[in-house]
Amino acid sequence: MPKPERFLYICTNSRPEGHPRGACSQKGGGAILMRFAELLNAEGLKGKITLATSGCVGPCSSGPLVSVMPDNVWYKSLTTEDVDEIVIEHLKGNRPVTRLEMEDRDWG
Repeated sequence: MPKPERFLYICTNSRPEGHPRGACSQKGGGAILMRFAELLNAEGLKGKITLATSGCVGPCSSGPLVSVMPDNVWYKSLTTEDVDEIVIEHLKGNRPVTRLEMEDRDWG
């Protein structure tokens, strides 16, 4: 298998229900991970892009969060529908989806 070109880190952190910071897993992080896996395979990107889960990366209120490395692009508040756009526009077309990107102020 060739060296991956990119890594996708999907937050799937979990916390007890009602926790004030929330958690990406309760906001659909697992479903987003599965949708990325399906699309990367369907679009012929499996092997070029590696999927990995992560624990908490900080701005939980903006979750679910996904980072694309080495691009250093962070996406926030994603739905499974957003995954399609990220795969086509960013991962295939090299154009980050700016409307979904985290801004510096999102980091608190």
